[in-house]
Amino acid sequence: MIDLHTHTFFSDGELVPSEHLRRVEVLGYQAVAITDHADSSNMDFIIPRIIKVAHDLNRFSETLLIPGIELTHVPPPLFAELTAKARELGAKVIVAHGETVVEPVKPGTNRAALEAGVDILSHPGLISIEDVELAASKGIFLELSGRKGHSLSNGHVAKLAEEAGALLAVNADAHGPGDFLTSQMAEIVALGAGLSKKRYEKIRKDMADFVERISK
Repeated sequence: MIDLHTHTFFSDGELVPSEHLRRVEVLGYQAVAITDHADSSNMDFIIPRIIKVAHDLNRFSETLLIPGIELTHVPPPLFAELTAKARELGAKVIVAHGETVVEPVKPGTNRAALEAGVDILSHPGLISIEDVELAASKGIFLELSGRKGHSLSNGHVAKLAEEAGALLAVNADAHGPGDFLTSQMAEIVALGAGLSKKRYEKIRKDMADFVERISK
């Protein structure tokens, strides 16, 4: 199991990173990214601290902790600047808080995030086929979310991703102990979105390849 979108008490999550990592280690995770919510107000505070704790914990854990960030409700014109800044600060995974159907995310966020070259567009809502095609051309993951509300558009996202050949990721968007996906539940998220078991295995491989690439 790999999850590239989770939250700790550095934003609106419940756990310190040490417990966060231990919870998924017990579940048999290969890797987990901590991607706390950020904008220009707190990005330079969060990323260095996640990098530090990842350095400390990865010496003792069977699960790899990956430092990341989720750019959240960022005005579309700021996405390129903040994406570049996040990479400069050392974030290994940059998630964009997409145009979920359950929050008033500003229209144009999906497109701006994709153009900025984020790694994952999370819960992109009723994303357009044009944006899905852009994600496919840039090798950006579109998220199938295990989180209530955000998951309402998973079927739409999966359908268009299949049409355009875009990468997909299954993530929990976990904020607390009860949110982490087991391997069985992650598969259910994919199957519930209309994908086959074979396609879900491809998702798992793509996510593992990504982790291997950014870990070098």
